[in-house]
Amino acid sequence: MPGITREEVAHLGRLSRLELKDEELDHFAGQLDAIIGAVARVAEVAGEDVPPTSHPLPLTNVMRPDVVRPSLTPRQALSGAPAQEQQRFKVPQILGED
Repeated sequence: MPGITREEVAHLGRLSRLELKDEELDHFAGQLDAIIGAVARVAEVAGEDVPPTSHPLPLTNVMRPDVVRPSLTPRQALSGAPAQEQQRFKVPQILGED
């Protein structure tokens, strides 16, 4: 497999809008070549008889089912609020937007 060239790293840098120095081009070329080589080795190992998995252990959903239950009314939920407006909590403005 041919290695990653300085020109390819420079091209990737331009696409990423990164200004790379000459010594960085050499350094990153070696690192990218090692990464691509590692990915290629993983691709060789994964065979078609191995099913894709997202986790090595079997997991089951442990969440409870959604059940509609009585809830607080807006008045009850806002009863302890220091400030409210239009049945909502009123908080100080922090972003300077209207």
